[in-house]
Amino acid sequence: MDRALPMTPPIFASVDEVITRLAETGYLADKATATAVYLADRLGKPLLIEGPAGVGKTELSRAVAQTAGAELVRLQCYEGVDESRALYEWNHAKQILRIQAGGAGAAAGDAASWDATKLDVFSEEFLLPRPLLTAIRREDPTVLLIDEVDKADVEIEGLLLEVLSDFAVTVPELGTIVATRKPFAVLTSNATRELSEALKRRCLFLHLDFPDAELERRILASRVPELPEAVAEQLVNTVRVLRGMQLKKLPSVAETIDWGRTLLALGMDTLDDDAVRATMGVILKHRSDQQRAAAELRLN
Repeated sequence: MDRALPMTPPIFASVDEVITRLAETGYLADKATATAVYLADRLGKPLLIEGPAGVGKTELSRAVAQTAGAELVRLQCYEGVDESRALYEWNHAKQILRIQAGGAGAAAGDAASWDATKLDVFSEEFLLPRPLLTAIRREDPTVLLIDEVDKADVEIEGLLLEVLSDFAVTVPELGTIVATRKPFAVLTSNATRELSEALKRRCLFLHLDFPDAELERRILASRVPELPEAVAEQLVNTVRVLRGMQLKKLPSVAETIDWGRTLLALGMDTLDDDAVRATMGVILKHRSDQQRAAAELRLN
């Protein structure tokens, strides 16, 4: 059962407000995305966002934080991330210095000084909070982003279950630290492995895919407004063709935006074969992908 936390004012009043306010930050959300964000806000449940790399999962967290005037606290997951990197650790160098100072007092016959030192080195002064504990302890609005959770080892999910269920952390030497304000929690996954059902049960779920052509044109117009409409149309259509190929890394929305800015910077007013060849490194980052694209697009 979730631990009862003080009620905090919701960020959004309606689904339509989510769309409007996220758009003000430059993030254009569709109805399904806005609904998931609204429900995560209202229900106080973590939002698990799954989808291929580059569709805007992390950017959505940033947009929510900006909209809410909240601090974004990010835990970047990777293989081997452990409790000391995710939750907290002790400042061992500082503890050793304090112990050495206390040991000198004890050597001089001051037993009380040594007893005090043993208690002191596991006090707040020596605690180094990592992202999960930092987010739990914050009293101001906070968005907790647990990014690419599928890259972490399965064991880390047990830690996340405790944190996301009760928003509390037990530090044996200090006791249980309970959140005074529940953060807006977002987990992202590129679906490189299946997450546990226990973790999924604690979250709302949103699948994000690459946007359709209409939405991607709107995103491009929002981020690169100086780009001529005809060039933007060509660019979006070309990106969609590339995403239909068997590539190692499909072009992300961020790379679509970068491509638009590149064409603008080079003064190109059309996306012809020469322009694609000259700028392909902006959108495709593997040599094999560039060769495949050149062959399938029949670039001479």
